[in-house]
Amino acid sequence: MTEPGAAMSFSQGLARCACCPRRCRVNRLEEKTGFCGIGGGIRVSHIGLHFGEEPPISGKNGSGTVFFAGCNLRCLFCQNFQISQEFQDVWTWIMTVDDLADALLRLQDEGAHNVNFVSPSHMILQMADAIVAARSRGFSLPVVYNSGGYDSVEALRAVRGLVDIYLPDLKYLDNELGQRFSSVADYANVAPEVLREMFDQVGLLEEDDDGIAQRGLLVRHLVLPGFLDNSRACLRFLAGLSSEISVSLMSQYAPRHRAVGHPELGRPLACKEYEAMVAYAMDLGLENAFIQELDSQGHYVPDFEREEPFGES
Repeated sequence: MTEPGAAMSFSQGLARCACCPRRCRVNRLEEKTGFCGIGGGIRVSHIGLHFGEEPPISGKNGSGTVFFAGCNLRCLFCQNFQISQEFQDVWTWIMTVDDLADALLRLQDEGAHNVNFVSPSHMILQMADAIVAARSRGFSLPVVYNSGGYDSVEALRAVRGLVDIYLPDLKYLDNELGQRFSSVADYANVAPEVLREMFDQVGLLEEDDDGIAQRGLLVRHLVLPGFLDNSRACLRFLAGLSSEISVSLMSQYAPRHRAVGHPELGRPLACKEYEAMVAYAMDLGLENAFIQELDSQGHYVPDFEREEPFGES
């Protein structure tokens, strides 16, 4: 079978960029930038093995993560704000498609269980070109698309067959919260259709005999303190998609970035709030849920000013 996109470059679509729902229509090939702040080059902030993802993603060998700079959201509480929103102030570098293909092959040689593209929504076309180039040279690892859930359904359909595992957030099913906390007016309209498309492409999460994900959908939901009705709505939607869907119910919220001192988001998630959401998920029949300990609030917080962002300071 011919690889999707083999006869042409996906990145040509950057000439009038509509690779995410913001549809800025700027010519990124001429280094014009829209909301994400990234031109046509592949701006990267970190590439390496990462052990802080869900167990089927990280496994024992680690997930081969590619952290892109920039983002199409502006979350007040983003723990990766140094590279998603303030990437001009930390060291990043520009890669070509061939450079990124080389990096994917290196991660494969290092024993990564998969290659994990972090915040790819605004880089989906360059990502697709790199996957095609790497596969032509022997790359065979599962590809993880690790996004904030604010994706273009059209772009996802264009890269169908290149992504094995979708790892999106479902942040809000309330547009007011999306606007207040992530500077996005229509998140609650977009994300459900995104998840339906992802689920249609890859189905339920499938693992090998060692418990390592090979294909499927795993949805993350971060429980925000004081906004449990939003969490309930998100969990109900996921249960409606399939009671067998894999869900990562995350307790790790603590104030980061502009959420520090915020009147609503300026406190950590309370134990009783998280326990209530775990019980609600179980009541909905979401038995394939990954549950976190509350002390995860201090784990795996990166510092991208360090050479090893997830290492000890």
